[in-house]
Amino acid sequence: MGSITRKYKMNRNDGKAVPRKKPMTMTEILTSTSSTLATIMFAWSIIRQYSPQGLRQYFQTYFSKFMDYIYPSPYVRIAIYEFVGDRFSRNKAFAAVEAYLSDKLSDDAKRLKAEVGESKNNFSLSMDEYERVTDEYENAEFWWTSSKIAGSATKSLSLYPDTDRRFYQLKFHKKHRELVKESYLKHVLKEGKEIRVNRRRRKLYTNGTGNRWLIHRSTTWSEVYFEHPASFDTIGMDPIKKQEIIEDLLTFSQSKEYYARIGKAWKRGYLLYGPPGTGKSTMIAAMANLLNYDVYDLELTAVKDNTELRKLLIETTSKSIIVIEDIDCSLEFTKQRKIVEKKSSNEEKEKKKAIKEPKKEEEEVKSKVTLSGLLNFIDGIWSACGGERLIVFTTNHLEKLDPALIRRGRMDKHIELSYCSYEAFKVLAKNYLNVETHELFEEIKELFNNVKMSPADVAENLMPKSREEAEEHALRRLIGSLEETKRVAEEKKKEKSKETSPPKIVDEKERPSEIVKEEESSLE
Repeated sequence: MGSITRKYKMNRNDGKAVPRKKPMTMTEILTSTSSTLATIMFAWSIIRQYSPQGLRQYFQTYFSKFMDYIYPSPYVRIAIYEFVGDRFSRNKAFAAVEAYLSDKLSDDAKRLKAEVGESKNNFSLSMDEYERVTDEYENAEFWWTSSKIAGSATKSLSLYPDTDRRFYQLKFHKKHRELVKESYLKHVLKEGKEIRVNRRRRKLYTNGTGNRWLIHRSTTWSEVYFEHPASFDTIGMDPIKKQEIIEDLLTFSQSKEYYARIGKAWKRGYLLYGPPGTGKSTMIAAMANLLNYDVYDLELTAVKDNTELRKLLIETTSKSIIVIEDIDCSLEFTKQRKIVEKKSSNEEKEKKKAIKEPKKEEEEVKSKVTLSGLLNFIDGIWSACGGERLIVFTTNHLEKLDPALIRRGRMDKHIELSYCSYEAFKVLAKNYLNVETHELFEEIKELFNNVKMSPADVAENLMPKSREEAEEHALRRLIGSLEETKRVAEEKKKEKSKETSPPKIVDEKERPSEIVKEEESSLE
């Protein structure tokens, strides 16, 4: 065997000498391992390319189990899929995790996906497939990975084609299992929901009769983006009263635990009343912008009955304002719950004739919402199906509403929006003319003490009518309008005093003799 020497050992059974195997060197181990891994990877690539999807998933599942059996891992993995259920409804937990991880991207992620956000003026960033970021919570590390399961390449006849299934995978050490179950996942969901709410574009919803038989209609609400620019800084009203409303709204939005402790649904009612043009709709927009709430504009005349009213309530979300404007005109919710009308015989005949005739389409869609149904909508059992909602009524005639509808507990805060005052005028002058003081302000102040004018009329007079118009011209136009309003009010007051004054008694001696003779002859 030349220069190569071998060691021999004796076999105990037959006494033959057998060569002792030489231990493998590190190079031989690496070569053998590389060859084995190359064979496995080649086989796996063949399986992935040519085998059906079901077979691929089968191999992948049992291969993972085999590897875990050979090399037990101390880590636990949790998958959160984008779609769940038979109908592939989007998983709310997936959306919350996606929003939560977006805050971690700037530090760890190297590969990102950019999409146009809802505002269409910026990009929305998210993790690219198979990217991983690290999160720390209470001195523990957690690894999030964005993954997907490729769908079938073949066409499917199903209504729900087999598309790629995206999911986030959470990996953590098994010693943190209780921490994840007790607090970490709750922390992720809470933070993710808050991020989504802050980033979303608020919407304005409205209900309508529409076509209720369309299969694709999943809700009775229609929406558009809510982009009203009103704020409490631009509302013309008394500053003290304005600050009181702001504090009340902010206190409500931060009182979730308080409402739970006292056993009340997390909602609050606001009644806005006052003459037309005093800013009731603007106040609602300012509330929504202050709290970052959506707005649901409920048209009662388009609601078929109380059952449909409950369905509309169920479909509203939290962090929203449910508005019923001009509620005194929507339905008959006046003080008198039963109005007995006296009808003439001709009207009775017409009524009998109408009964015999077939019902018209307008009569079939007439709203059957009752006062009882509306009261249950506001503070009944169904009103507690969601939290953090404001219910706002507006009216121009407070005296027409039923006391049961506006009592405390239903409409918790009554806000009167009255005519423009001098303090409100200064706010409007700052908004429309960018003027905080002027020599004409004293004259305007004196007029506001004697004249009633709505903030809408004041704003119209202050609005420039041309690009070259100076602020003094707008102020003088307002003064002229105030003086004209004052003159008209005085004339109406004089006419009213004449109508209500008692008739003048004339003495017989002062009456002309000709008139007395005519009256005596008429009596004869």
